[in-house]
Amino acid sequence: MTIEVVPQDLIASRFAISPLVETMHAHWVLAGHFPAGVHGPWSERRREAYRRLADEHPVLRAAAAISGNAGAANVSFIAPPPTAADVPFEEELAAVRATPPAQAHAEIRRVLAQRPPVPSWVRELLLGPEVVARFARAYEALWTRILSHDWPRLRATLQRDVVHRAGRLAAYGWGTALEDLSPQVRWRAGGRIELELVSPGRSVRLDGKGLLFLPSAFVGRIGAYLEDAWPYAMVYPARGTGAPERAPDRHLAGLIGRSRARVLAELAEPATTTQLAALLGQSVGTTGGHIAALRRTGLIAGTRTGRSVLYARTPLGDALVNG
Repeated sequence: MTIEVVPQDLIASRFAISPLVETMHAHWVLAGHFPAGVHGPWSERRREAYRRLADEHPVLRAAAAISGNAGAANVSFIAPPPTAADVPFEEELAAVRATPPAQAHAEIRRVLAQRPPVPSWVRELLLGPEVVARFARAYEALWTRILSHDWPRLRATLQRDVVHRAGRLAAYGWGTALEDLSPQVRWRAGGRIELELVSPGRSVRLDGKGLLFLPSAFVGRIGAYLEDAWPYAMVYPARGTGAPERAPDRHLAGLIGRSRARVLAELAEPATTTQLAALLGQSVGTTGGHIAALRRTGLIAGTRTGRSVLYARTPLGDALVNG
C-alpha cells in the first residue's frame, strides 16, 4: 500500500512512546502469537506468570480472535495510538475504559466477520456488555505484574530510538528517516511511502495531518493504524532492541574502571542519565557520578533538550574507546 505525503506532513509528523501499546505487543509475544525473537529468555521467565494471568482473565485468551493477527484485521480500541509523546500507562488505560461498548462491539464484529468461526465462549465474552472493562482489567494486571518491572529498560531503548529517528526526520527529511526503518518500508520520490502490508493497491493521503511513529521493542514487523477514527500511525521495530551489551575494552576498564568504561561504551549513541541507568541496571545516582567524572575529563559532553540533558562521547572519548 502507499501513503501519500505533502510538505506539511513533515512538520505535523511526530514520534511517541506508548506503554499500553507495548503491553499489547508483550501480550502477543507471551501468548505465542508473535515470535519471541530476542525476547526468548524474557518470555520464558514470564511465561508462568502470564499463564496465571490468563486463567484469571480469560479475555487474554479470547483476544487472539481480534488482536495480534498478522496479515488480518484487528481491533483498535484495546490499545489506541497515544495522544502525546510519552503518556503514562494509567492515562492511556483511562482512555480505553472510556470506550463506548457500542464502538467496541462494532470493531469486534467487523474483525470476526473476516476471521474463521470462533468458539461460542469466545464470541459471547467478546460481545458481552463488559468487554471493555474486561480488557482494561486484564491489561492493567499484565502491566502491573509483568511489564512494569521491565519498563525502565524498555522505555530507555524506545527513547533513544525516538531521539535518533526524529532528528533524522527533522534534519534530512523522509528518505533518511525511513531508510533503515524496515525492509517493508520504502520512500519514493514525489512524496510516497510504500508499505508491504496486507492492503495491496490501497492508497492513503495524510493531507497535512502527519504520521505518528511508534517504536516497539516487541514487534519485528511494520504495523499501521490507518483508520479515520484514530491518528494515522505506524508501528515499527525500535533500534537496539535485544542488542548485546556493549562490552568495554579490558584495557580501558583497567584505566578508568569497568563501570565508567561501560558508560563510555554505551554512549556510542546519545542518552540521558536516566536512560543509561536503566540500560546498565544502575541507580541514577551511581550513573550520574560516573557521567560527572567522564564529563570533567572531556570524554563526554551534554546537550540540553527540553528538561533533559543528552550525553554523547566527544572526539576524545571516541578516540579512547577506539584505542
